[in-house]
Amino acid sequence: MRYLIGIDNGGTFSKAALFDEEGTQISVASVPTVTLTPKSGYTERNMDELWNVNAEAVRTAIEKSGIAPADIAGVSFSGHGKGLYLVGKDGRPAYNGIISTDARAWEYVEKWEKDGTKERVYKKSFQDILACQPVSILAWLKDNKPEVLDNTKYIFAVKDYIRYMLTGEAYAEYTDFSGANFVNLTTQAYDKELLGYFGLEDVYDKLPPLRYSSDICGYVTKEAAEKTGLPEGIPVAAGMFDVNACGIASGLSDEEQMCMVAGTWSINEFIRKSPVKNGTVALNSMFCIPGYYLVEESSPTSAGNMEWFIRNLMSYEKAEAKESGKSVYDITNKWVEAIAPSDSDIVFLPFLNGSNEDPLAKGTFVGLTAYHNKQYMLRAVYEGIVFSHYTHVQKLLVNREKPKSIRLSGGAANSDVWVQIFADVLQIPIDVIEDKELGAQGAAMAAGIAAGIYPDYKTAIERTVKISKTIYPRAEYALIYAKKYQRYRAVIDGLNSAWKYFKN
Repeated sequence: MRYLIGIDNGGTFSKAALFDEEGTQISVASVPTVTLTPKSGYTERNMDELWNVNAEAVRTAIEKSGIAPADIAGVSFSGHGKGLYLVGKDGRPAYNGIISTDARAWEYVEKWEKDGTKERVYKKSFQDILACQPVSILAWLKDNKPEVLDNTKYIFAVKDYIRYMLTGEAYAEYTDFSGANFVNLTTQAYDKELLGYFGLEDVYDKLPPLRYSSDICGYVTKEAAEKTGLPEGIPVAAGMFDVNACGIASGLSDEEQMCMVAGTWSINEFIRKSPVKNGTVALNSMFCIPGYYLVEESSPTSAGNMEWFIRNLMSYEKAEAKESGKSVYDITNKWVEAIAPSDSDIVFLPFLNGSNEDPLAKGTFVGLTAYHNKQYMLRAVYEGIVFSHYTHVQKLLVNREKPKSIRLSGGAANSDVWVQIFADVLQIPIDVIEDKELGAQGAAMAAGIAAGIYPDYKTAIERTVKISKTIYPRAEYALIYAKKYQRYRAVIDGLNSAWKYFKN
């Protein structure tokens, strides 16, 4: 039996998981990464520490698995999209890594929307411009820290940087860079004119060669092998944007299916043979299966909001659960289940890390009275996150038929109570994928193709993807949630004029 390793770098953790050829997760190691917030709206990480954390996660996963490292056939990556990771002319980090929740460049997006840049860009990339995209952050650096760009040799996404550290070779990859406003989706290549719209013509030579997700982009070096425990010389595949990884690990392989990922980001997606060019969706990009495009609606408005709630408002319950050998999520699910949807009228806007409504929007509770307690507030958090997903899904459904079911992964998929809310709000059955690290598994599938274990993604899916359960919508709750969503929208509309007062 041969084994594959997927390395997944999200917004708060670096994970390494080891799988056998049939997709069984043998071991996983998760190591937190420290987020640096030098100013409000800035989210960064030390890139040297990030590499050390990745190496630790890989070493730990191999040690926990009990397998012989020589049986590992390949390695690949999944990582958060957007953000920016720069390597200097000396091969060292040129700046801190910038995470996908960073909002420092919001004024550039506002300016480009007003001066017509947004429309010109859309004609080439078929996507909106986001404050967290590399082009926005690069424009900010050009104006505020030009010395950083002068010293930059390579522009990477997070996974590209870790691959570079494993192999010493510099490549970019289509799923990430086509979703970053770097690539002309018609020509499927870098475009100097597109970069010029952002005033970034000078970075063209800093963009590494593009590769497909399962392409071999080097081999584990002796130095990296000693640091990670990986066998020296095994193939390293390009890897992919984590929304692709979770999609492919959920079985997303044709135009009938739709997926949602409820993690730090609210990811909602389907694939098709051509981009959506009518402006009704925010993001089109190249999918990891060549010939398909990923149609995506996303924002950092999902389960990360609940983690904030637990961290700041449930420290006592968290400690109590730990003492009794339980999980704090047992408590959160019990609290939410105990309150009927019709008995809770609090609205929570899940915008603590960003918004799908306004770049300046903030998280908030509306409707609190002295009667309400933390249980009611938590119910509102669960619902608000689902409503944000629903907003995205509605936009996607303008361009396709309603699916027979939607496949859900991410932290929320581990809660039957929460999945039921998804089903009841969307009125669509929700398929829950077998509980494992899907981002890492999608990466491992690419590694398996590079290593010759699978001939293609279709075969990899047939061998590794398993649906653990399907939760069906309850028709009697459709009207209740429709009215609650209407209230959620009314709160957003009512606050639209207020966000400009929260710039600092």
